[in-house]
Amino acid sequence: MARGWESKSVEAQIDEAEVHLRSAVLKKSPNPEMLETIRKKETILLSRTRVLRELESAQNPRYKAVLAKALADLEAQLSSIEASSTGAAGVNGASRAAHS
Repeated sequence: MARGWESKSVEAQIDEAEVHLRSAVLKKSPNPEMLETIRKKETILLSRTRVLRELESAQNPRYKAVLAKALADLEAQLSSIEASSTGAAGVNGASRAAHS
């Protein structure tokens, strides 16, 4: 009988820990705009990787020039995303500090 009570207590503790973990994950989950920014950044990074690989293996000088321009464009997009995400974090942090 004591064993049954112990297992129920342990089960309750496990359930409580899972609820706490879920609430912590929900609090830390980024907003939809942040998720979209992360997706865009990952897509650009994948494209950049592909362009770099093609640039290494390209033989035609014209194609290399096109790839170099594409690489420059992707890096410009990355820098603008990073600048906008850094600026947004600073604005959000300032507004949070003002409300505190």
